[in-house]
Amino acid sequence: MDSIKEDIIKYSKELKLPVFRRDFEELAREAAAQRIDYEAYLLGLLEREFELRLENRKKAQIRQAGFPLRMYLTNLERNQLPPGAQEKLPLLERLDFIKSAQNIILAGNPGTGKTHIAIGLGLKACMSGYKVLFTTVHGLLTQLRESHSKRTLRQLESKFEKYDLVICDEFGYVSFDKNGAELLFNHLSLRTGRKSTIITTNLTFDRWDEIFGDPVLTAALVDRLTHKAYLINMEGESYRIKETKKMMRK
Repeated sequence: MDSIKEDIIKYSKELKLPVFRRDFEELAREAAAQRIDYEAYLLGLLEREFELRLENRKKAQIRQAGFPLRMYLTNLERNQLPPGAQEKLPLLERLDFIKSAQNIILAGNPGTGKTHIAIGLGLKACMSGYKVLFTTVHGLLTQLRESHSKRTLRQLESKFEKYDLVICDEFGYVSFDKNGAELLFNHLSLRTGRKSTIITTNLTFDRWDEIFGDPVLTAALVDRLTHKAYLINMEGESYRIKETKKMMRK
């Protein structure tokens, strides 16, 4: 009997089945006590192994997404969000926008919850099995410039297209030169109608030409990004200002 156990441990190690190795004796005793047949016993072991792998896969997807912080939707004070976000969030958190390849534009002044909502949706997407990337627009543009100079831009574009959801944070904090604007335009355009993108910005659309410096390019990008997109007005009082006021009252 001991040799059988040793063989089970050996083979489960080789096959990388940690839960199988950990739980086979416990479930065998339960199966014997409850007179569970062999097939049900084996199914129970496989279900546990599958659940662990699924959980590990979700954790890996969250790590690989590159979120700067873990900001879950459950941590949002929804009654403090701008009205537009309060209205649309119950619909967005169903993640149907990813299935239909729709974009989300969260536009408003700093501190109103744009990044929190974007990351929260991204985390939920990871937990639902979607492949997600979080990047600042400045970070993305740096990658694009480097890839362009190394002539590996197509490789980056191919990788970028495979993400189910890309979150581009802080759109509007840094302006671009003509080359940077064109790189960003071409890159984001690849996903139009095929995959979802979330953009957070502190600028209204009529001010986007301030960062692109080209009215024609700006109009074309706005047209592509906003087609069938969810446009969320995030104008409101900053969370941080609200917290400061609470502290002052105390």
